[in-house]
Amino acid sequence: MKALPAAVLVAALACAGHAQAGRSCETRPMSVQLLQRGLELAHRTHQALEAEHARSGAQVVVLARAGQDLTRYGLRYSHLGFAYRDEADGQPAWRVLHKLNHCGTAEGALYRQGLGEFFSDDPWRHEGAWVVLQPQLQQRLLPVLRDNQRAATLHERAYSMVAYAGGTKYQQSNQWAVETLALAQPQPVAGRRQAQGWLFAQSYQPTTLRLGPLTRLGGRATAANIAFDDHPNEKRFSDRIETVTVDSVFAWLARSGLGGSPATLSLD
Repeated sequence: MKALPAAVLVAALACAGHAQAGRSCETRPMSVQLLQRGLELAHRTHQALEAEHARSGAQVVVLARAGQDLTRYGLRYSHLGFAYRDEADGQPAWRVLHKLNHCGTAEGALYRQGLGEFFSDDPWRHEGAWVVLQPQLQQRLLPVLRDNQRAATLHERAYSMVAYAGGTKYQQSNQWAVETLALAQPQPVAGRRQAQGWLFAQSYQPTTLRLGPLTRLGGRATAANIAFDDHPNEKRFSDRIETVTVDSVFAWLARSGLGGSPATLSLD
């Protein structure tokens, strides 16, 4: 794992060790079948994104995976990042920039990976989904994603899986991505508070999870990457945990006109 400016960490998943987001933190050996299916999903996603590039010129999409089973909360996907088109030696490749949590800790970092690494975990479903961003937004966001320092502008190392959508004490993976979209706006953004102000001014609505006191206390006691103390008391003690989810981001992008409808590719 290689340290880069502004605390950005860029590494292959094999070098990342115990880093995760939107998937189980259990350590299990990777079977040949799982590896093959992950690479097949990556290959087919690459083909689909290349077809979209040929059709519309798309260079940046919001890409999601189904790493954990969140159906009890009415959610389909668990984790997202930005996939952007790059060319090395004339060969097109889609890179993924996203935030991952260090398993067993309360810290996260940014990683730049290929599609194969992004999908070669142990997912709940071998399924990917993406939203093509509005063309002008893509143009402004692409240089941000390619620049390590700019991409980390709004990154907060302190991590909670259920970080409050309107708070700055912690930051989870999906939250980093949606806040970073604010950096691609014509008006300059200074800090996470301003980024969140832009999001809510654009009618972003986080997901409200109904988590009772036993669930909240159990999660805080047993997992370093789960904290609830950043949520306002009136919401936390009425079992309303507002956090950023893939499903809420996808719905908002389509509703706001900042992106299109999600495209889905599944091997299951």
